[in-house]
Amino acid sequence: MGMQDKTIALHDVDLSLGRGAARVHILKGISLEVDRGEAVGLIGPSGSGKSTLLMTMAGLERPDSGKVIVDGTDLSGLDEDALARFRGRRIGIVFQSFHLVPTMTALENVALPLELAGESDAFERAEAELQAVGLGQRLHHYPAQLSGGEQQRVAIARAIVPNPAILVADEPTGNLDENTGGSIIDLLFALKRDRGATLVLVTHDLNLARLCDRMVRLRSGQVEAGAASAVA
Repeated sequence: MGMQDKTIALHDVDLSLGRGAARVHILKGISLEVDRGEAVGLIGPSGSGKSTLLMTMAGLERPDSGKVIVDGTDLSGLDEDALARFRGRRIGIVFQSFHLVPTMTALENVALPLELAGESDAFERAEAELQAVGLGQRLHHYPAQLSGGEQQRVAIARAIVPNPAILVADEPTGNLDENTGGSIIDLLFALKRDRGATLVLVTHDLNLARLCDRMVRLRSGQVEAGAASAVA
């Protein structure tokens, strides 16, 4: 497997957040590779840096040192505009809290990234994605009119509408009850399979992490030795 087969490659990534005395060293020399089409679960105690690691992979946090190579592109070489464009095309992001625009319908929320990218068929594609996540009947509902599970489905449709190579999800079931959460996970894995996307998932739920091809365990900002094994 050459580097080009790795969808995500991190080399010796260091990241601190905050300023002065409040500065905290969060990621400490992390090296990690994720294969194309792989599903990886990032697990570890609260404060271990897993969400920050996910945001670094997605180009939302810039490391202080080290390399982040996503889909063959070295993110450190991109300015903010180029990075935003790259993210918009290649990376779909799903958060624990759905981050939908409250004044926009489901359809408008999903069309938004395509509109920002200047795509002319934004609404047709958004409608198709909402059908794909089972919300064909909810196109013109606002977030406040939707259940938590429905809002997360809208957020997933918005993440996948550009057809990204990589889907990252930060505790995507964190605000949902168990049944709803289970159906969201089934959906994410089905989308990953159908589209050949790579999935990186931050979760505290071991049962969910076990569905992944591999678990990576973080502790105090470092990948735990021997913890990058395949799931038994």
